[in-house]
Amino acid sequence: MLDSRFLRVIVLPALLLLASLGLGCYFETNDDLSITLLLQGSTAVAPVTDLHLYFHGLAPLLAGLYQQFPALPWYGLSLYGLLYAATVLAFAVLDKLLRGRLPGGPIVLVLVGFYALAWVEHALWFSYVRVPVLLAGTGLLLAAQRTGRRRVLAVALLALALAWMIRPSAAGLGVLAAAPGALWLAGRRGASLVGGALLLLSAASVLLVLTRGPAAATYQTLDVLKSNLNDYQLYQPAPQTAADRLGIQAIGHWAFGDSTVVNEALFRRATRVNPGYLLREVLPGKLRAWASLLGRDYFALLMLQAVAWLLVARSQRYPHRRGFWLVQLFFLGLLLGLGIVLKLPPRLGMPLCSLWALSTLIYLLRDTRRQLPRLSPLVFGILTLLLIAYAFKTTHRVQVLRQEQARGQAVLRQVEAATRRGQLLVVAGLEGAYKSQSPFTVVHLAPHSVLSLTGWPTLDPSQRVLRRQLTGTSALAPALAHLAARGQTQWWLTPGVVPWLSAYLASRGWRVIIRPVAATAQTSGYLPQQYTINIERLE
Repeated sequence: MLDSRFLRVIVLPALLLLASLGLGCYFETNDDLSITLLLQGSTAVAPVTDLHLYFHGLAPLLAGLYQQFPALPWYGLSLYGLLYAATVLAFAVLDKLLRGRLPGGPIVLVLVGFYALAWVEHALWFSYVRVPVLLAGTGLLLAAQRTGRRRVLAVALLALALAWMIRPSAAGLGVLAAAPGALWLAGRRGASLVGGALLLLSAASVLLVLTRGPAAATYQTLDVLKSNLNDYQLYQPAPQTAADRLGIQAIGHWAFGDSTVVNEALFRRATRVNPGYLLREVLPGKLRAWASLLGRDYFALLMLQAVAWLLVARSQRYPHRRGFWLVQLFFLGLLLGLGIVLKLPPRLGMPLCSLWALSTLIYLLRDTRRQLPRLSPLVFGILTLLLIAYAFKTTHRVQVLRQEQARGQAVLRQVEAATRRGQLLVVAGLEGAYKSQSPFTVVHLAPHSVLSLTGWPTLDPSQRVLRRQLTGTSALAPALAHLAARGQTQWWLTPGVVPWLSAYLASRGWRVIIRPVAATAQTSGYLPQQYTINIERLE
């Protein structure tokens, strides 16, 4: 039975993913549920079919499925289906390297061990960003391993296209990370495949830029600017006026709803690139975070890499060893470059480490004419200890994520109940409750029932349309004053955003009184609680 290639490549990944789901599924960030609510139309006038930055061509399909069958978790089902496809492609590459050199049982053990150390996090701690990196990378490796087979090339092109549709930049990163493995598998043909894949991705991205409208262009520009400030800390805040300070505070709260406060001109006036600031204030913190992340989250794969380094260093049987060491430096440089120039969250770090491990195994196993290296009892002992240590690490992570999920669910249940009663919710910080929710749980909010004051979706052009639909004006401050006068409006805010909201409305000529509703007070400061708000025009 274990000698069946179909069972090892097709059935085994499905069984392992299902086993992983027994630990639970948790969104790594708030992005996924924010996207889902836009697709459902809960935080927009109608289901959003153009997300501008991602899910190109897929957003209309998902929005339509949510309209036809709203009880099903289409976002989670679709992306986990593509994660399964990437897992199948990775197993197909490894299986061919091992087939004929090991019996079926040991091959299964190798595949299960690879999944346990290098793949289980993708199913457990989920983010849509992981999928295109893995899908593009494994598709390229499959095509390089089976050059000349048109069906395989078609599968690889489909994987690359789907990865680009989900997130173009992530697809490019996946191709870059898989390039060493493709070169080892196919030499010059592998280089041609890498170049062709990058050319196709670049051409598609250029076409996307050329065909975007003015609203999408502004959205994408501001998205890059706010990421450079908030996420990557590449800009130093340097506000000169009270208006600039208010705008910088708005960016810090991810409040982009008022284009007169946060715009391109604000970034030009109130931020600057200061090399001294970057070297003194930003770089040390990024290096500490980078080293901590590698040691805490990726220790098992790094130890596995160290075992491979030891095998290569001690044996003359591996050809082109200089290339092997250059590739190790390439991956370390890629991880370090992302960590210190941008950032290296787990949703990028682990997929890159997974493709790194896969490329290393390709180097060790690519010559099918040679016998497999004989591993000493010490190496087996190290691998066993790694599996045990990583199991404890994963168990602890699951406990933390379950607690975070429960706290978020407590807030979301109250929000769901309010929208079912026909109430409109104005929220700031509700995205804190989105984190760690399950991809297979549908949050049932009434259509266009939630107006967000914070979070990256406030940049989306759909939010201006929503404010106009709800209040007759797209301007943020008058819209909030209109909603405060309505008896069916609830306000859910994090305590940290209240001073900024008061200052913002005062700067626009409104006096505001904000009081918490004690019965809904949260113990976690990052989660919102209910407030009452009175907004009046200043004389």
